[in-house]
Amino acid sequence: MGHNQSPIDISHAQLADLPELKFAYKPAPLSIVNNGHTIMINYAPGSTLTVGNKAYALKQFHFHHPSEEHVHGHPYVMEVHLMHESSDGKLAGVTVFLKAGHANSAVQQLWEHMPKSESKELEIPGVEVNPAGLLPSDAAYYVYMGSITAPPCTEGVTWFVLKTPVEVSAEQIDAFAKLYPRDVRPLQPLNGRIVKESR
Repeated sequence: MGHNQSPIDISHAQLADLPELKFAYKPAPLSIVNNGHTIMINYAPGSTLTVGNKAYALKQFHFHHPSEEHVHGHPYVMEVHLMHESSDGKLAGVTVFLKAGHANSAVQQLWEHMPKSESKELEIPGVEVNPAGLLPSDAAYYVYMGSITAPPCTEGVTWFVLKTPVEVSAEQIDAFAKLYPRDVRPLQPLNGRIVKESR
């Protein structure tokens, strides 16, 4: 393991002039898998995140209960990790925190087809999803260099952690928690890394 591992507790971020996150997510056929660690949705090409002049393609997104990243020492009840890759192989993860509140229609659509036990990838005919429904209206964020949080925990991932949580219902949280009460990696030391925060 290296020294730039994820997840981290975000407690001392430096305000900086950071580029806007531009999400261009399009609907795609639902392809969902319970991989024994989480519920993951593999995403067809065509949806992108652009940061400055660099574009990343959305590859997959998956859920954690509770959140892996903490903010000022506190986790959120859940989070979604949207994983992207640029044409030159650089990885970018987007964390969206989830909190209890109103039901989220994008989550509801996924949960209706959620495999209850470990399974092969299921392609659900006639169902299209759009992860734009998992994004908050405000894209203010923290950014740091880290790793993927599942083995082999490869480093070199740029993490964009959105500050504004998105609401999901208590029932939606419970449905996932029944399958995965705690699918999180422990917090990792910062080891001198700087976390920046958009103004």
